[in-house]
Amino acid sequence: MSTAETPQVTTEKSAFRMSVSVSVRIQAKPERIWSLLTDASDFARWNSTVTSITGKIALGEKIVVKVPISPKRDFKLKVIEFVPDKKMVWADGFAPMFRGVRTYTLEAADDGSTGFEMTEVFSGMMLPMIAGSLPDFAPAFSTYAADLQREAQA
Repeated sequence: MSTAETPQVTTEKSAFRMSVSVSVRIQAKPERIWSLLTDASDFARWNSTVTSITGKIALGEKIVVKVPISPKRDFKLKVIEFVPDKKMVWADGFAPMFRGVRTYTLEAADDGSTGFEMTEVFSGMMLPMIAGSLPDFAPAFSTYAADLQREAQA
């Protein structure tokens, strides 16, 4: 986790795998951040990278996410891991063809702050064919983390 006050984004690419990660230190407890990350009905209010989320953000539930970066597409995701105040994983697609997995990690610090990290991994045999059509996720990830940081610290 980065200890910087501004979000730090990294991108890694290979033929059949691409990952984008953002990390930032947030001056708030994990419970505060978790409550923001798991309230679907309020998500778009504080997060400018999300137009809407419908469904319940809970283990085994399916959600539909709409984002301004791809306004004509509905991202249908399943919550496949859910450890309150620590870790959450959303996934879509079908391995081995194409799969997207987003992992959220919260790490409490002794000073009351929290390390936040969000990583999206795209993988599969179709990735080389569609990689060129994927947007640059770095700006959206940086904005996502900054929006979360601002709202959690408010």
